[in-house]
Amino acid sequence: MLEIFKESLSKGWNEIQRRFESGEIKGAESVAAHTFLIDQLIRVLHDFTIQYAYPVANPTKGEQIAIAATGGYGRSELSPFSDIDLMFITPYKQTPHTEQTVEFMLYLLWDLGLKVGHATRSVDDAIRLAKDDMTIRTSLLEARWLWGDQNLFEHFWGRFQKEIVA
Repeated sequence: MLEIFKESLSKGWNEIQRRFESGEIKGAESVAAHTFLIDQLIRVLHDFTIQYAYPVANPTKGEQIAIAATGGYGRSELSPFSDIDLMFITPYKQTPHTEQTVEFMLYLLWDLGLKVGHATRSVDDAIRLAKDDMTIRTSLLEARWLWGDQNLFEHFWGRFQKEIVA
């Protein structure tokens, strides 16, 4: 399985590089293409993880998870060899299932040779930490929903806009 992901990532990267070197795309377009490639990889890894590695027949509200891209990756400006900044959002504290899911995904990303900056936070923790830490606040300003429970991300985003940005 890991080999399939590695091969897909390599083919995608090689195609972006080919297009850039041939002049088909310029720098900003190659950055956008790289962002798209990693977006799709994370989405597939998430779906694989929850459907095959750690499936749950009837997930509870506490087992919901949303994945947000943050920082430069959140702006959709992922340059080659940049860190992939992710925030895994949970409604409450982590459950054993969400912990396994996040850990499995991170190990897959690391095994693919990617540099991943990450945090796993409940909505309350994300808001509290954003109030206290300017670096966290700044990285979350550019957060975008990547995959997982979109309603959970929207709940976080609404609170962030109301309690931090305003």
